[in-house]
Amino acid sequence: MVVTATLLVLLLRRLNVPTIVTYLGTGLLVGPFLETATASFAEILGATPSLFVDTIDLIAELGIALLLFIVGLELSLEKIRDVGRVAVVAGIGQVVFTAAGGLLLTRLLGFDWLESVFLATALTFSSTVVVVKLLDQKKELYSLYGRIAVGIFLVQDLVVVIALTVLAGLGDPDTLTLEAAGWSLFRAFAGMTLLLGLALLASRYFLERPFGWAAQSAETMFIWSLGWCFLFVVLAEHLGLSKEIGAFLAGLSLAQLDFSHDLRRRLHPLMSFFIAIFFISLGLQMDLGSAAESWLPAVILSLFVLIGNPFIFMWIISLSGYSRRVSFLTSVTVAQISEFSFIFAAMGLSSGLIRASILSLVAIVGLVTIAGSAYMILYNHRLYQQARRLGLLRMFPDGEKDEEGPTVPLRNHVIVVGLNSMGRRLVEGLVARGETVLAIDTDPRKLSSVKPPALGKQGNVEYLSILEEVFLDKAKLAVSTLRIEDTNNLFAYRCRQLGVPVAAHAFDRSVTQGLRSLGVDYLIDSKKAGVTETLKAIAQNQETPQ
Repeated sequence: MVVTATLLVLLLRRLNVPTIVTYLGTGLLVGPFLETATASFAEILGATPSLFVDTIDLIAELGIALLLFIVGLELSLEKIRDVGRVAVVAGIGQVVFTAAGGLLLTRLLGFDWLESVFLATALTFSSTVVVVKLLDQKKELYSLYGRIAVGIFLVQDLVVVIALTVLAGLGDPDTLTLEAAGWSLFRAFAGMTLLLGLALLASRYFLERPFGWAAQSAETMFIWSLGWCFLFVVLAEHLGLSKEIGAFLAGLSLAQLDFSHDLRRRLHPLMSFFIAIFFISLGLQMDLGSAAESWLPAVILSLFVLIGNPFIFMWIISLSGYSRRVSFLTSVTVAQISEFSFIFAAMGLSSGLIRASILSLVAIVGLVTIAGSAYMILYNHRLYQQARRLGLLRMFPDGEKDEEGPTVPLRNHVIVVGLNSMGRRLVEGLVARGETVLAIDTDPRKLSSVKPPALGKQGNVEYLSILEEVFLDKAKLAVSTLRIEDTNNLFAYRCRQLGVPVAAHAFDRSVTQGLRSLGVDYLIDSKKAGVTETLKAIAQNQETPQ
């Protein structure tokens, strides 16, 4: 499964095919061979084939939990404070109109009420993972329309949690009565309220101190965060809720802390692996034969998502006073169904509420809309210009709210990595010389020692996203005072790629040659040259004494 997915990702990456589509395709490809393969492995190892199926299911469940945990980590109110009102109005308005339109369409297409409710709910959600990844790739995640889109997704994520809570409360459809359903839903919402209260109280009064201490070590913070996630997963299961709700609320409680941005980066590769198995396993469950029989509903529902969703958003956002350009760019970001649509449908299938053909139909609509919207997002500015030339946007109001103007990035600044004693003194010395200084460290407590006009940024320079956020390519100098050989080597290599002069801490004779071979401009020997001498050497563009 993993090897096939890897090969397909490598083959399709130049076409910008979203990885979710690739993973579903992997499931379709390996499905015919998986039963034979598992039987062969089981015979060799003396196990039962169900052992392999159970293992795949377990990995998929972990992927869902980690996905919801990371989505919860995104729910920081600081991100969307300036666009909160339009995000809430657009998010709730879209949920209402899309759900109503989807319910009407599915009923007209001949589905029964329960299937129509599941399909309409699946059409309601948009993909946070796909859109955030594409906007980040375009460097437009923090643009005005990008912030509105992220805000809308956060509102939708809250709706997802409510939908999952309802699904968890319904239970077995064979034994379901009106009275039992009411009591189950009451217990589910009471449990979610209790768990939400615990998450918010912990975030407010408990988590900051211990996790602030753990943030000094990347590994400690990583393990503690996973432990916190799965603690909430266990609590959710004991309260009769789904694992996804527990993981989401665990992420929500950590999202308000300063290190959540760095934590998302650390968890994302782990989540990516597990979630890949989940989507591949979904592809395994797809019955293309029954889906092919429903080709007409698949086409109609896909067009409804690709065209109807943006149309709804255009009206809501433009009526909120935003320009047609911002409204259009925001609207095309939501023209797909979400990974949560698959999760919701898969839970409905496992609960016996829907048929396998409904899951297959959701998967086909997902394949079409995620792939189609990916290209719409990548070429959104061209699409806007074309739509404007054709006069397709004249029916929408044209508000005054637009981009405030591009954010002026840092230029000709000095980046100092590591706020140990040497790093702090270098920052102070460079500020005293009139330089614009940005200090980076993984420990938020060390960053609190950075005084204006110097800037502070929490993060690990091993991540390219951090280097992009601090505008490394526009820096006049980068300095690492770390005593971590691998990090210094990688940082020096990336500085040389961008043509940025770099100084690195040669804290031991064994690391000197490696740094020289990477083309480091200044080697800082703290044993022979103090901070004052280092500053002078950097200012004079010469290497410090070795």
